[in-house]
Order: sequence, then structure tokens, then C-alpha cells
Amino acid sequence: MSGNRHEPPRRRDTAALIIAAGLVAVGGVMLWDSARLADLGGYSGVGPASVPRVVGFALIGLAAWTAIEALRGDFPQRPPQNAVPVLWIVAGLAAQLMLLHVAGFSIATGILFAFTARAFGKRNLAMTIPIGIVFAFVVWAIFSQLLMLHLPAGPLEHLVFPRG
Repeated sequence: MSGNRHEPPRRRDTAALIIAAGLVAVGGVMLWDSARLADLGGYSGVGPASVPRVVGFALIGLAAWTAIEALRGDFPQRPPQNAVPVLWIVAGLAAQLMLLHVAGFSIATGILFAFTARAFGKRNLAMTIPIGIVFAFVVWAIFSQLLMLHLPAGPLEHLVFPRG
């Protein structure tokens, strides 16, 4: 007992209950989907549905644990959230999706890189956009030219690797 200190009773954590419900939903979909896979385990009993089943059950177990802790109010108090960094990242993802087939992988992903860097505190977009484009171009070149995997090419990619 802590003596004179009187702690208020903890309340159930609604956000954690929502997360638990989401975990149950994802775990349930994984189990449902794995039940539709053919059982090709052979002599070992391990087939294409084995890992999704394990992950599905693990997610449901994690959801139960999260729900119990949420109902008991055992999660620590969360600090107030700052939405601005999240909005920068979401804006970067939206820009990448809109620009991917127009500007190509390198430019679109370079903008995503810069917006994400901005969310983490790097405010100079004039510096982070070119850095992001260079990194993304190297990734594009490795995947497209060395591994022969298709990523959307734009003007920059066509400038360096003209179509033959």
C-alpha cells in the first residue's frame, strides 16, 4: 500500500479496445483466407497455410491480451499526439501514389522521402527532395536494371536508361 497517496481508479482504454478489435479482424481474415488454401503439407505437415494460421492465431491472442489490459486500465497514460508529422507522411504517400505513373518511381518516391524527413524534423525540402530522388533512383536502377523487376519509369529513368 502506498500510504497517503490515493490513486484514482483507472478507466478502460477505448483506443486499446479499438486496436484489439482491429487485431481480431486482421487475425480472423488471415485464418479465413488460410482455410481456403490447399493443404499441401505432405509428410511434414507444413504447407502454404501454416504460417498464415500461426500469425492469425497470434494476432487473435494479442487482441485478447490487449483487450484484457484495456479493460483493466493497465496501459500507461499516453502523451498528447502531434498530428502534423503524420499529415506530412500521409501527404507524401498521397503525392507518391498520384505521381508514380506520371513522374516515375524516382521522383515520386523522392518526394515521399522528403515529406517523411520533414515529418521527422528536416525542414529543408530543397535539400531532402534531391537526396530522396537520388536514393530512389538507385533503388529503381537496382530493381529495374539488375534484378529485371518492373518499377514505373518516368522522365529521369528514361533520361539515364533510354528505351531501346
